[in-house]
Amino acid sequence: MLKATLRSFFAHKGRLLLSALAVILSVAFVAGSLIFSDTVARTFDRLFSSTSADVTVQAREGIDERLPSGIVRTVPASLVDRIEKIDGVDDAHVDASVENITVVDADKEPVGPVTGAPTIATNWHPTDRSPVKLTSGREPDGPGEVLLDADTADKKELGIGDSLTILAQPGSFKAEIVGIATFTTTNPGAALVFLDTPTAQTKLLGKADAATSISVNAADGTSDSVLKQRIADEIGGGAYELRTADEQAETAASELGGFLDVIKYVMLGFAGVATLVGIFLIVNTFSMLIAQRTRELGLLRALGADRRQVRRSVLTEALLLGLFGSTVGLAAGIGLAAGLIELMGLLGMNLRATEMVVGWGTPVASYVVGVGVTFVAAYLPARRAARVSPMAALVDAEVAGVGRPLRVRAVAGALVAAAGAAALAGCAVSRETGSAAPLLGLGVVLTLLATVVAGPLLVRPVIRVLGGAFPALFGPVGRMSQRNALRNPRRTGATAAALMVGLALVVGLSVASASMTKSFDEQIDKTLGADFVVQNTNFMPFPQEITDKVNGVESAGTVVRQRFAPMGLQLPDGKRAESTASAYDPRIDEVARITYASGNSAAALAAGSIAMDVDYAKDHRVRIGSVVPVEFPGGKRAELKVAALTDMNQSGGPGMEGGLFMGLATVEKYLPGGQDAALYVNAASGSDVADLRKDLEQALDPYPQVQVRDQADYKELIRQQIAVMLYLVYALLGLAIVIAVLGVVNTLALSVVERTREIGLLRAIGLSRVQLRRMIRLESVVIAVFGALLGLALGMVWGVAIQQVLALEGMTAFAIPWWTVVAVVVGSVVVGLAAALLPASRASRMNVLAAIAHE
Repeated sequence: MLKATLRSFFAHKGRLLLSALAVILSVAFVAGSLIFSDTVARTFDRLFSSTSADVTVQAREGIDERLPSGIVRTVPASLVDRIEKIDGVDDAHVDASVENITVVDADKEPVGPVTGAPTIATNWHPTDRSPVKLTSGREPDGPGEVLLDADTADKKELGIGDSLTILAQPGSFKAEIVGIATFTTTNPGAALVFLDTPTAQTKLLGKADAATSISVNAADGTSDSVLKQRIADEIGGGAYELRTADEQAETAASELGGFLDVIKYVMLGFAGVATLVGIFLIVNTFSMLIAQRTRELGLLRALGADRRQVRRSVLTEALLLGLFGSTVGLAAGIGLAAGLIELMGLLGMNLRATEMVVGWGTPVASYVVGVGVTFVAAYLPARRAARVSPMAALVDAEVAGVGRPLRVRAVAGALVAAAGAAALAGCAVSRETGSAAPLLGLGVVLTLLATVVAGPLLVRPVIRVLGGAFPALFGPVGRMSQRNALRNPRRTGATAAALMVGLALVVGLSVASASMTKSFDEQIDKTLGADFVVQNTNFMPFPQEITDKVNGVESAGTVVRQRFAPMGLQLPDGKRAESTASAYDPRIDEVARITYASGNSAAALAAGSIAMDVDYAKDHRVRIGSVVPVEFPGGKRAELKVAALTDMNQSGGPGMEGGLFMGLATVEKYLPGGQDAALYVNAASGSDVADLRKDLEQALDPYPQVQVRDQADYKELIRQQIAVMLYLVYALLGLAIVIAVLGVVNTLALSVVERTREIGLLRAIGLSRVQLRRMIRLESVVIAVFGALLGLALGMVWGVAIQQVLALEGMTAFAIPWWTVVAVVVGSVVVGLAAALLPASRASRMNVLAAIAHE
């Protein structure tokens, strides 16, 4: 049996290769994501471990600033004098480092990266742990001199003697590049600007006696933990956060973890789609191979092989296919990880492919996925093969299930569909996102399974309609192509299912994104009353200097400031929540249209008051007049009175749950020194809006980090952000289509082999090569369109359910992207035509007599 299995496997290796491609793709994405994330994590672990001081002292934050207030937390620089006297301290120095800055060159072009990495300005204090070393020029000395890192200097074509303008919170200042510093470790992609310590303290922090942290190195014989405890005993641990080198590295790594998780989960998403679609391909391939080998399997049974041996033979072939696919996929994953490392290099993160990390978990995961998927997918065909009787060797029988009734599938599909519909209905009527989201996920999975299980039931009625015009348009060839697609509903359903998965995904998320876009458009029209909004390109706060420039524009009438205020709330229902409130000037009603369920803007912005979304308030038993204890970053506490409840059909975006807002005077009292995040500007009486825009852009020309946007600009910005998500969806669709095309090609190719004698007879009675190719193309197109229609229907259902979840977050509009729907249908025809090219060409080249004599 082993010899027979191996000979069978190698006899069909060409037919199995397309199935192996699906395994290779899924394993490659799994392996690539694990290798890349492990490599980045290891690289940064080394960076953080080698550059962190033995003990770091910094201000205690307390509240997670998901949307920053612009305040730089500092500690007294005089702590250095006290810490230096502690037994076991070898060295202590102040750090003055900020990220909320913009650096521009003489042409007013930003010097920092545009990939999301920060621009960091810090004091120059070289040690043996510094991530950079001075390689040309000299150290900075005085407020007009800076060092620049070599990578940024090369990218921006800057050198010693060039002038920079640094836009910091206390104000902007000019400086000349007097030296270049080169990274000795991995460059995380940031731009680094170095100043001497006194300049960094005054120009970046605004105070000569302040520091963002204090770095302390231990003397020989003193452990980090012991030194940390001694420092805590000396300065007190209440107001300060003390971390050892390991703790600092762990904190930095956890902050980086979010970025790594995004990449890992995106790639694992690709792997999941490839795996799911690949399962259909493998099931189809093995089912058809077994159908073609009915007589062969019958002969094995007649010679004495029992059912277990036959089943084991088929599963062994699947095991060999899985091992081959996993091995090639693992190698491809290493190549994919190397490509990602090179891509990160182009984006500014200089990783080294020579330091690639292939942990033991990567090959284990690769082989578990590759072998497991293939083994599971081949199990049902293997069971079917075991049921071949010895008598099958004597007749032209097949076990593909052509004639078997679909009653079991009908019952199973109906039950699963009912469960899926119930889950989606529960999602639609749920009032909380926390309960709706799990129901949505369950409903999506169950409805997908139901469609896959019950798909063959829909083959005959749907394809009769889709191919109904074929006989009239293409004559007997059209009739035969339609009947070929109807011949085996299970096979047609499985082939179409591979395409259905990708299309359902893209249609569902396209409906969701179109609904989000429409909701945001309506929300902007409904709430934004300002002529223009001045805002940072990345929504970060900007210096007071910019606000002063806007206030100085003559054509600007009303200017309303907005700031973010992170806070922790102790709610009446006993829950503690962390969120971010917006703070505004009193004239908010002139630039925004706010709908109140109770109260008004004057009450909401009054000193010691806060406004809240009415639904959020109901969920947490908050009423008008309720007093809510609040904690701000830095430890300051307040009790704020809920003076207004808004009814805007939104509870706030990520990090801004509850729709909280208050007056700027309240924020200044408890969170002084913050920066404005946006300015809402209306034209002065008698001034033209177009002139106001021109004046604002001229006044803000030296500040490339901020932009002037009107309503149309805001809508376009939202569309661009949503488009980023869609690009990922389209990439997933592309992957699914590639594998689905492989599936259709495999199905048609094996079908051509299966129908060799039939094709020979058709050619013998006068069917031309052109007609034969057309017949196979039409069969392929009708299968692809059938899969597309299933995907459209399923995707629409998912899209409606997703929109119901979005409605709980205030995005109540519903929209269908009709151009996407049209593109899906047209694209499915193209996919069908493309998939049929090779099988149709092969069939048309068959020798007629050899085909008739084929056994």
